[in-house]
Amino acid sequence: MGLATAYTLQKEGYARQVTVLEKEFDVARHQSSRNSGVLHAGLYYRPGSLKARLATQGIRSMIAFCTENDIPFRCRGKMVVATHTREVPILEQLFENGMKNGLVGLKKLGLNEIQEIEPHVTGQAAILVPEEGVVDYEQVTMRLRDLVVHAGGEILTKFEVAHAVRSGISWQLFSTDERTINADLVINCAGLYSDKIAEMFGIDSGIRIIPFRGHYYRLVGDAIGYVKGLVYPVPDPKFPFLGVHAHRRIDGTVEAGPNAVLAFAREGYHLTDVNIPEMVEAIGHPGLLRFMLRHKKEVMNELRSGFDKSYFVSRLQSLFPEIQSNDLQPGGTGVRAQAMDKKGNLIQDFVIQRGPGSIHVINAPSPGATASLAIAKHITRLIPS
Repeated sequence: MGLATAYTLQKEGYARQVTVLEKEFDVARHQSSRNSGVLHAGLYYRPGSLKARLATQGIRSMIAFCTENDIPFRCRGKMVVATHTREVPILEQLFENGMKNGLVGLKKLGLNEIQEIEPHVTGQAAILVPEEGVVDYEQVTMRLRDLVVHAGGEILTKFEVAHAVRSGISWQLFSTDERTINADLVINCAGLYSDKIAEMFGIDSGIRIIPFRGHYYRLVGDAIGYVKGLVYPVPDPKFPFLGVHAHRRIDGTVEAGPNAVLAFAREGYHLTDVNIPEMVEAIGHPGLLRFMLRHKKEVMNELRSGFDKSYFVSRLQSLFPEIQSNDLQPGGTGVRAQAMDKKGNLIQDFVIQRGPGSIHVINAPSPGATASLAIAKHITRLIPS
């Protein structure tokens, strides 16, 4: 998202000099290379919300960017499947959302139509979202990096921002290794640490980033052929995660997942990754306990799914009855940077706030990668003239 913003600033002539600060040795070391690779549209999001508008614009901008830059992508469509009759009304509401959000070619499917597209899937009804697909966001990020540098921008790696000081109408940013840089405008696209960076600039958003680790399994053997495209369950409207699903990535591998459990560090990609201060901060956040109490059943299901493979398989079998435990091997993990307020509400919409000489992308979980170019365009409109 940071590189998409830098690229857009250059392309549209908003800045004479653009510098990207990256705390790692190279870009795309975190969620940009650890996400599902799915090109999301606006099926799930509340019509009129910022997320809905930017998701729909974003998928089209991303596909245009990939086409222009010869980055492979594939749009076979996503299928959202109701496996129980009680889910059909929710499916109908999703269809209405998609229509209001401007998605093209949405189609309702019955069982026979489902199995014409995905022969190994069973369900009562489904929606096909033909615009959705897959791409490798690491490739996208690397191409953005190259374009930013080619246009005269600078990328400073291993520059972890420690604090910021307002100096007149500019900001002075200090790294942990005591380097400094001055900027007339700072745009915070720090993902898992976006709230922390915002606080350095005096922004109190009232929300906290809570890291949720998502673990995927990889299908092996004949089971790889069970999944042709993107197959999702109907999400629980009361619980803000999309549920266990399966999709074929751009490289042809097939993933199933994720579960969603609290990570013990903001960059806690594995169970053994523990950052005590960050863990204490997350557990001590007043909203987390309220969230867990409000969603007790769902939280327990996610925890069980994360530690009990047979239970995970049973969830997946509601979509793919033929899949067995030995068809799955451990796959990748990612961490969702999800904002939560003190009342325990997970913030559903994108949150982008302005401050003196600064703009902060505080909450932009999925579909943040898909929508990154549209988010960047939105950011440019917030720059003072």
